[in-house]
Amino acid sequence: MKKIMIAIALIIGSTLIQTQAQKIKGSDTCLPLTQKEAENYMKANSKNRMTVVGGGSGVGFAALTEGSTDIAMSSRKIKFDEKMKIQDGGNSVKEVIIAYDALTIIVNPKNKVSKLTREQLAGIFSGKITNWKEVGGADMKIIPYSRETSSGTYEFFKSSVLKNKNYMNGIMSMPATGAIVQSVTQTPGAIGYIGLAYLNKNVKALAVSYDGGKKYVSPSVASAMDKTYPVVRPLYFYYLNKDQKKVTPFISYVLSSEGQKTVSEIGFIPVK
Repeated sequence: MKKIMIAIALIIGSTLIQTQAQKIKGSDTCLPLTQKEAENYMKANSKNRMTVVGGGSGVGFAALTEGSTDIAMSSRKIKFDEKMKIQDGGNSVKEVIIAYDALTIIVNPKNKVSKLTREQLAGIFSGKITNWKEVGGADMKIIPYSRETSSGTYEFFKSSVLKNKNYMNGIMSMPATGAIVQSVTQTPGAIGYIGLAYLNKNVKALAVSYDGGKKYVSPSVASAMDKTYPVVRPLYFYYLNKDQKKVTPFISYVLSSEGQKTVSEIGFIPVK
């Protein structure tokens, strides 16, 4: 009888492991891609359950540190202090690039400005350029929208465009990428930055120059793949090494030909 009870317990335990939910949290940029990948993965693996939540790259790393997520989505590399917190907890972290993104600068469709240099963008988001007429547009106040500080996109934009100088005081900080799209849609003088997958017909993407205005390139999957678009970044999954066995099947799926096809369909750039 005791042997039978042990066998039953093992079967139940095995079933719980097989149906155990995986939690993924972090970058809003990665969110639409990871949601679709998880949806497709669960269709093919009915015993798996996955929950995918945004909030920002910093939120994902905090959740990974405290053990409330299995995978942290990020649109930037992990910071030194974040890695140290994980190591202080007796764990080590693994990094995987799942896709690439062309960071996209958007304005209201009524705005006649169609291109900006990196220097002009830096001037706008640092508060030195305040009127669209200063960059060839109408006499209209510029209203910049930014992600909040927990966002990896906020960090990447600051590094790549502002060259690590500070954003302007009082900049409009949005809690999610979708909120930036909505705000720019509704505000004629607005400008913001988003992941390429969030681009829609309600906003206009600007061509960008990183060589002082000699060459302007519009964001697209093609221009990111041929490396002519200058603002491209990797998108990451991070997980604890102790969870490798648990998360590897899903990550392997995302990196498979089928998973990378979804990357293209969502509007990002495949790893290979």
